[in-house]
Amino acid sequence: MIGPEIRLGEHLVSQGLITPEQLEEALTNQVASGKRVGEALVDLGSLSAQVLVHTLADRMGVKGCVLRHGLIDPKVSRLIPKEEAENLRVLPLFLVHGELTVAMVDPQSVPTLDRLQNSTGHTIRAVLVDSDNLVEYQRKYLASEVTVDAFLASIEESDVTISETEAIDEGPVTDLDKLVDGSPVINLVNLAILTAVRDGASDIHIEPDRGSTHIRYRIDGQLRELLNPPKGMHAAIVSRIKVIGRMDIAEKRLPQEGRVHLVADGREIDLRVSSMPTVLGEKIVMRVLDKSNLSFELARLGVATEDLAAIESMIRSPYGMLLVTGPTGSGKTTTLYSALDLLRSEAVNIVTVEDPVEYQLSRINQIQVNSEVGLTFSRALRSVLRQDPDVIMVGEIRDEDTARVAVQAALTGHMVLSTLHTNDCPGGIMRLADMGIEPYLIASAALGFVAQRLARRICKSCVASYYPPADLLESVGWGHRSNELFKRGEGCRECHNTGFKGRVGIYEVMVVDAELKRLINRQASESDIRLYLAETGWRTLREKALDIVESGQSTLEEVLRVSRSEGAVACNPAGMQPDEVLV
Repeated sequence: MIGPEIRLGEHLVSQGLITPEQLEEALTNQVASGKRVGEALVDLGSLSAQVLVHTLADRMGVKGCVLRHGLIDPKVSRLIPKEEAENLRVLPLFLVHGELTVAMVDPQSVPTLDRLQNSTGHTIRAVLVDSDNLVEYQRKYLASEVTVDAFLASIEESDVTISETEAIDEGPVTDLDKLVDGSPVINLVNLAILTAVRDGASDIHIEPDRGSTHIRYRIDGQLRELLNPPKGMHAAIVSRIKVIGRMDIAEKRLPQEGRVHLVADGREIDLRVSSMPTVLGEKIVMRVLDKSNLSFELARLGVATEDLAAIESMIRSPYGMLLVTGPTGSGKTTTLYSALDLLRSEAVNIVTVEDPVEYQLSRINQIQVNSEVGLTFSRALRSVLRQDPDVIMVGEIRDEDTARVAVQAALTGHMVLSTLHTNDCPGGIMRLADMGIEPYLIASAALGFVAQRLARRICKSCVASYYPPADLLESVGWGHRSNELFKRGEGCRECHNTGFKGRVGIYEVMVVDAELKRLINRQASESDIRLYLAETGWRTLREKALDIVESGQSTLEEVLRVSRSEGAVACNPAGMQPDEVLV
């Protein structure tokens, strides 16, 4: 198995997971209780059960698993009879290409593995699981019949309230609990929303498949499947969401959009609903806009002190243009809202043009683009200039017309904030030039550029030390640090076994100084601009990303993932694969 128990304790101490004093206390407790040292550490609260499982799994050379809903296929879980599964202390999880993944308390038991393979006819992939965790989910999934109703009953619900009025600023008036009346569909939709809010999801994807419905959440930029109701419920789920989103439930051939205002767990939530017809049925995506999770403080978003001063100086300029660049989902809009929050007051007239308006802010006049009636970014922007604005925020500069109006506004005494889809700050200059904006206008209007990414933050509940691969360290010039310990998350219930919870911003800030204006005016190449910036000591997005690793906020693998590739925040459009949940 794993060798003498004392060796496990020494290993935990060497990894910085426990202190020598905690190990000594656990060994004393072990003598009295007769338990293993790992169990004693968990009982004393010195170590989480999740970290213990993953440590033991690593030493055994197998995968470790923390069971949760969405990881277990109810049909697969009943491939082994209830009594036999309990005797063998196993639980089948999922079946992929003839390989059956089974959670086991003793994944190295050859007789058990042989018996499982003979009884199921499948190749067995064993993963280690905590005994108490296994018993809990055996009780839930090995019943004679596992239904959606039974699944819902196993999770505690909370009060949810939905507004019956279309104005999202009016108070919620209807208690959903009074509308439930035992309906599993309404319960399921309520639970899906509650789970998204509690887990900090930004989007809920409800997708039809041939045999079931997939409910996936985008958490910290990654899609994870947490619910898997039967296929027969899909149409009813879609209809329920359309009802609360005030959409046409009879129209299934065209895309639709809706909006829901609700209170969940005492927090005000806006859901932006989008339906899309597919060959297997309608797909629903709900964007979760949680005002309580929104931070308007640039320092809390992850902006370094020296960059914070530069950004605030540009924001408080009486006129000019500040552009935030980055891929979709990198937090550009939040950065712009943070800038507006610094500026808004009774003495300043702030107007925004957005598509769509995500968060409503007081003392700010927000305009939503509506291309169906001809209200485009450029047309709305021209009208805004006649509204005596001090500060103008344009959600995105997409074309030459919008770019030209924004530049002219910046040159005529207005502070303009907007976004561009480019990889970094120097690329922002090239993008404006590609749109047809003359170099002398760019040099005169632009105050600076901010490029950003979002990296997943290491989960504080399961943080541990590890040695990154040598080739990875070499790739960033850290080959000499191969014997140095870095931080990562081991995976636990709090982070859905990913090792990450929450995100931290990575920011690259470029102020357009006199020399940079000169380079832009003479149409210098991007490489010349980068050469000048390097001579001034300017730090790139990659260098800022490595600072995040140095401070222990994220892992080297994660920051390279978001800063390495062209375009940007990586995600898995196909959803989680088994190895993403078995760490």
